[in-house]
Amino acid sequence: MNGETGTGRSTGSGGARAGTLRAARAAERAVRRGRRRAAAALVLCLALAPALLPAAAAQAAPYAAAHARYASAQVPYAFAPYATAAADGKPTVRLSAKEAGKGGSVTVTGRGWRPKALLTLLICGQNMIGGTNACANGDGRAVTTDAHGAFRRKLPVAEPPKPCPCVVHVATVTGAAADAEAPFTVAGHPVAPLPKEPTGGRLAVVAQPRLTGSSSLLTWFGAPAQRELRVTVGNLGPAPAKDPVFQVGTSHGVFAPQWAEQQWRGTVPAGKKAEVRLSVELPAGAHGDYLVSLKYGGKVLVEQPWGVGRPWGVTLFWVLLCVVVPTAVFRIGMAVVDRVRPHLPGRDHGRSAGRPRPAGRTHAAGRPPGAAGKRIRNRTARERAGDGTGTPDDSAALPWFTPDTAPSTTTSTERPTSKGSA
Repeated sequence: MNGETGTGRSTGSGGARAGTLRAARAAERAVRRGRRRAAAALVLCLALAPALLPAAAAQAAPYAAAHARYASAQVPYAFAPYATAAADGKPTVRLSAKEAGKGGSVTVTGRGWRPKALLTLLICGQNMIGGTNACANGDGRAVTTDAHGAFRRKLPVAEPPKPCPCVVHVATVTGAAADAEAPFTVAGHPVAPLPKEPTGGRLAVVAQPRLTGSSSLLTWFGAPAQRELRVTVGNLGPAPAKDPVFQVGTSHGVFAPQWAEQQWRGTVPAGKKAEVRLSVELPAGAHGDYLVSLKYGGKVLVEQPWGVGRPWGVTLFWVLLCVVVPTAVFRIGMAVVDRVRPHLPGRDHGRSAGRPRPAGRTHAAGRPPGAAGKRIRNRTARERAGDGTGTPDDSAALPWFTPDTAPSTTTSTERPTSKGSA
């Protein structure tokens, strides 16, 4: 038994070792086949390399030639390849031509803008120092950037209302404010030197503005809402700014601001800062989202949102008016109807039994007050006497009798029935 068992174990161990050896040999053969295939592929690539290199060089030749032309300024710089964004992170604008006459067109391209942003393209004079008032707004164009923040748009050339030097101004319409400019010359348009900057102080906002104040009870009923705009400004100019004049504007929705000039009494020394307080007032009944803007020297310094609540007191007033007025009209109409309708005798009798007739109406009828009271007492006495003999209706219909002359109630006035009749 033991010999047989040991023989079986040794046989099984030998078979396992043989299987392991076969697997190792198969793996070694697979590795060798892989090495041979890799070597063959490497040899094939080395053999085809001389044929592939000329084709690659031919494909790269146009790009190299274009780069050489750009470097030698043979074509306008506007056609040069763009980078993904400007070096300083600001959006860029480039033009297909530096000069064109009225009636022509220029292609404007840009990169580094916000994706899917709406932009406006304008040709402006005096380097747009005076804002959009110096631009040809009627001949502007709009464009939307692509998913990468780039755009390409053809802009017709028009003469701006101000003389050159001119620029092509590109700015965002909605969202975060961003703009860029590129110099441009309108052929045939007059050229004049730029206006000199004022020698006075140049104010800039140095702190976050805020609106202070609260609404009163009258505002809840539609009175104009009022706030105070507090702005901390600094003087960046070499001279002090004395009694500066600001422009305060309020806008609602997509409408343009309505500007009103306000002069601040005070002086901001050069290199110093001061807090400016200006009043802001909305029209009566205004509600919703408003935007308060502050402008100085033709530039917008501050834009502060302002949410105004709805005047619910006005709504409550109209609701009460719609309830009270119909009720008052109904009461007045019922009083008029009660005054002009005819009075029936039965209603007069019931009124006499319930409450006495007013003395004024008795005098108006031509009877003295005493006679009316005496008649009412006699009528009441007769009604009480009639309650013992019958209903009030019977006593009122039959004549009155004294106890001696009254007929007997036991006397039968009915005819006797005949014999046999029911």
